[in-house]
Amino acid sequence: MEVAEQKECQGYASLNILSSPLTIDPSLPLPHIKNHIVELCKNMFKDWSKLDDSCFLVERISGGITNLLLKVSVKEENCVDVSIAIRLFGLNTDSIIDRQRELQATKYISAAGFGATWLGVFGNGMVHSFIIANTLTPSDMREPKQAAKIAKQLQRFHQVEIPGSKEPQLWNEIRKFFEQASVLEFDDIKKQKIYETISFAKVHDEIVELKEVTDRLNSPVVYAHNDLLSGNVMINNEQDKVYLIDYEYASYNYRGYDIGNHFAEYAGFDCDYTFYPNRNEQYHFFRHYLQPERPNEVAREDLETLYVEANAYALASHIFWALWALIQAKLSPIDFDYLGYFFLRYKEYKRQKDKYLLLPRSYIAGCKINGNIHSGIKLV
Repeated sequence: MEVAEQKECQGYASLNILSSPLTIDPSLPLPHIKNHIVELCKNMFKDWSKLDDSCFLVERISGGITNLLLKVSVKEENCVDVSIAIRLFGLNTDSIIDRQRELQATKYISAAGFGATWLGVFGNGMVHSFIIANTLTPSDMREPKQAAKIAKQLQRFHQVEIPGSKEPQLWNEIRKFFEQASVLEFDDIKKQKIYETISFAKVHDEIVELKEVTDRLNSPVVYAHNDLLSGNVMINNEQDKVYLIDYEYASYNYRGYDIGNHFAEYAGFDCDYTFYPNRNEQYHFFRHYLQPERPNEVAREDLETLYVEANAYALASHIFWALWALIQAKLSPIDFDYLGYFFLRYKEYKRQKDKYLLLPRSYIAGCKINGNIHSGIKLV
């Protein structure tokens, strides 16, 4: 074992986190993956090392469009069934995801009780306790009762303290994605022709303009999830408990971005933006976010402030995930139309740009919007 690997393993051991150098190809058919998963479990968990392979049941929970999530049920010698969750990182995702940052974040977020208990790490994935809860759908997130629960939990999440730099990462990440996305070459001729229709000079100008406007909003910097789509929210209705899972993109970031990104995910992967929340639906979310115990006491000025933040930064969300999709179109083996996803997100950005950039500009100019003076936001 290399010295770096030895130090890393020692580091996990000090946290009571199991570790293994094994890697598993997530593109393999499930029957082949099962054999490797059983080997991994026996390698990591000493109590399971002598169990027969028939004691392990491996099921696919979901694949999403990045990772592969598996449920492993184990029948121990005392006939007690134990279940764990294993997440296999998507192939080539290290070029867009900072795995060290994710692992550091997982340690603290897991300890704070927001997701599953972190049990172990291996060559290209993580092992967690299995959460008994329902994964939400985009339509679930739009239900007022569920939206209130998510808002309350997100407010708690934003209080997490992670050691290290607290610099917001949004524009650093967008800059990194733009640099990668703008110099791609596709082996597939059809994809290359579609790719060449994109004006990266124009995309760059849009990024510059958007950053210039949003930088003038004094949106608080919080520890943000940055990927709060429906698949990353689980709810146990019997215990009335909300779990926010998967911290691949988590970092310090703008409050408005995390909330605006969440609202954009109401549209789902189909990008049906008729489901984007209207002002009343957003205000409902804001009330439970800003004052979870007294949502009806939130000042209108605070609602208007957060409305400006969230919708302006939702535009940045479209740019972020559009560029991400281009990189995935080149690197990912998953059967998903990433190129098409780029155009859906970028089209929505352009469709909403004038409307949602008017909000912060009107704040800056001290103008009236819908008959109300919007002067509650602090500008720099």
